[in-house]
Amino acid sequence: MFSWDNIWLIVSKPDNIPILMMIVAMTFFTAYGLRDAFRNDKLIKEGRKSEILRHMQE
Repeated sequence: MFSWDNIWLIVSKPDNIPILMMIVAMTFFTAYGLRDAFRNDKLIKEGRKSEILRHMQE
């Protein structure tokens, strides 16, 4: 059966902590990049391509 205790035992080992941090960071930055990409695509679709750089600098 599935047990969170077993997962915690594996994840909390010192060798796995950097891997876990890398997965969290990768997920965050991927989501952040996709959010900006979708926002830029929306601006391009609305014909406001010149506003992309201004939004990136804010």
